Amino acid sequence: MIKLIVTDVDGTLLNDNHELHPDFWKIEEQLTSKGILFSIASGRQFYNLESKFEKIKDRTMFFAENGTYVSHKGKELYVNPIEKNAAIEFIELGRELTETNLVLCGKDSAYIETDDEEFKTEISKFYERLQVVDDLTKVEDTYLKVTLCNFNGVEDHTFPHFVNYTDRFKVAIAARVFIDITALDANKGNAIKGIQKELNISPEETLVFGDYLNDLEMMQVAKHSYAMKNAHPEIIEASNFVTSHDNNNNGVLRTIESLGLLNV
Repeated sequence: MIKLIVTDVDGTLLNDNHELHPDFWKIEEQLTSKGILFSIASGRQFYNLESKFEKIKDRTMFFAENGTYVSHKGKELYVNPIEKNAAIEFIELGRELTETNLVLCGKDSAYIETDDEEFKTEISKFYERLQVVDDLTKVEDTYLKVTLCNFNGVEDHTFPHFVNYTDRFKVAIAARVFIDITALDANKGNAIKGIQKELNISPEETLVFGDYLNDLEMMQVAKHSYAMKNAHPEIIEASNFVTSHDNNNNGVLRTIESLGLLNV
């Protein structure tokens, strides 16, 4: 019996216009009424997720910032920060890369040091609290992750510059244009494992959905691991199942319905 559902947001639960399907609220309510904990796992900021899921924020578990921050029913459960000196090193390296913009993701806010309008428009989709500062390395906050953005694609243009850090830090390609760098043990999968242990929920009782490489560890903590039809090839390979429909065709909710979870 499924007791925990965890879904990624962008490219998974949302369509490419970053919209929720209208049926979401009704289906989430049905799942909750049956004692199934519906949870959100995303590279997005907690405050952004809390705003987007305002209607259910008082009962939803959020695995925000790629699992570095976990909150349930408005209560902070878990924080896994990146060491400040390391974050500063990544910021300084990122500044040297052409066509690359940086986001320092803190516990209280996200921070940027540019007024580039295209960049600000894009990241405003993912950060509810966002401040422009003169120098990211001078920010006083708990650092959760460093995000780098390259609109030409990070897999080819950005990741190669950080590959030598992958033995000491988690360098995750979170989307076509984003790379997230966190503490080595910070990922959605480890955060979910901690909650499974806390709530006495097994991998056999867990259902997860994801589409990109920051979802990789999440696929490994659930027997019912579903890659989206539109997922990155490595996520499809790592999952036990693939949805019949992509994120633009309501793949998450259609799968939940097909599994009979609303009839339990």
